[in-house]
Amino acid sequence: MTDVGQAVAEAFRDEWGRVLAAVARSTGDLDLAEDCAQEAFAVALRTWQRDGVPERPGAWLTTTARRRALDRLRRRAVETEKVTTAARLAEPLTTASADPVLEAVGAADDAAGWAGAADDPDGDLLRLIFTCCHPALPLEGRVALTLRSLTGMTTAQVARAFLVPETTMAQRLTRAKRKIRAAGIAVRVPPPDLLHERVSAVLAVLYVLFTEGYDAWAEPDGTPDRRALAGDAVRVARLVARLLPDEPEARGLLALLLLQHARRDARLGRPAGDVPRTIEEQDRSLWRHDEISEGLTVLDDALARRRPGPYQVQAAIAALHARAPSPEATDWAEIEALYDVLLGMTRSPVVALNRAVAVGMARGPEAGLRVLDDVAAAPELAAYHLLPAARADLLRRAGRTAEAVAEYRRALDQVDREGDRRLLRSRLAALQEGEAREV
Repeated sequence: MTDVGQAVAEAFRDEWGRVLAAVARSTGDLDLAEDCAQEAFAVALRTWQRDGVPERPGAWLTTTARRRALDRLRRRAVETEKVTTAARLAEPLTTASADPVLEAVGAADDAAGWAGAADDPDGDLLRLIFTCCHPALPLEGRVALTLRSLTGMTTAQVARAFLVPETTMAQRLTRAKRKIRAAGIAVRVPPPDLLHERVSAVLAVLYVLFTEGYDAWAEPDGTPDRRALAGDAVRVARLVARLLPDEPEARGLLALLLLQHARRDARLGRPAGDVPRTIEEQDRSLWRHDEISEGLTVLDDALARRRPGPYQVQAAIAALHARAPSPEATDWAEIEALYDVLLGMTRSPVVALNRAVAVGMARGPEAGLRVLDDVAAAPELAAYHLLPAARADLLRRAGRTAEAVAEYRRALDQVDREGDRRLLRSRLAALQEGEAREV
């Protein structure tokens, strides 16, 4: 039984998304698909103990889940059309009668858009991803639905990962599914004229999902559930990059996530400390160089397509940090140049802020402060704690200690993450201690 339990657990990890996607594509009902996928895994625990683990567990589970879905749809049809069904049953059975539910499911397979849909689990997964990330859904709903549907996490697990009550997360998921039904959002790959826009929506969801988990690695009390989100995002990004081989931005995002995620163990140091470490302060021996190597290879492949995009440029910046053997060896001039390209693509005030920091590192803190003054007028940065934090860091490097202290205090008034708060406090305390020694 232990071996069977392990086989089912491995199948759940590897096949959950594909099983759910296959049933969702056929029925167009995510709730039904979830229920039937769960039932299939429960049946596997009993049946595999008796008959042995099948050669293709995923195909067995998909077939079982689809049969369960057909049975439920038939029961629904009976319940809603009792009179019609009774009349039909009373007629002489001169010919074999068609199964309207089976015909409807077959029509859904045909509408999916390619032959052999039942034997195309990757195609089903791609349809499910595009459905969960549909731009008609609110962003928080997209992120939660993607995580639950592709990883099989329970509502309670998703809620813990996002630090919200289970009832709140259940409402988000319910609203997202209700929107899919009400808006008639099909479980399908979008048509060519909408594909680029929808790919961007998918990648944005994965980036938000990754950021939620990656930030938790810089929090002393970051929970395993939250930190696992980063790994989940990498896993789904790897899947999306494989399913969309002609989209270099999908590879760009995967490269970016791999290069950033490779630094996770060094964000608090080892043993884990109370104060996050900036990239300059991190022990680079703790970086996971196998993931860095994979990220660099994926990035090279994306750039070879000669269709650059924001994720590829961000990955190129991360690659310069990853390749530098020490903070002093970082090519800040090239990073500044890449931020120039990224700013031209996005016009984002946050990118402009990061570019100002790069200028300060490449050409000196006073040059960075001058650029930062131009950026500070953006209304989007008015309550963004990293603006005064960046100014404080440049002032500290310039030796303007009193001004740096004031900016660190201002940043502390705006910060909302505990890890960032501890980092700012440590910087402020070090400056004040230095001032006291000088006096």
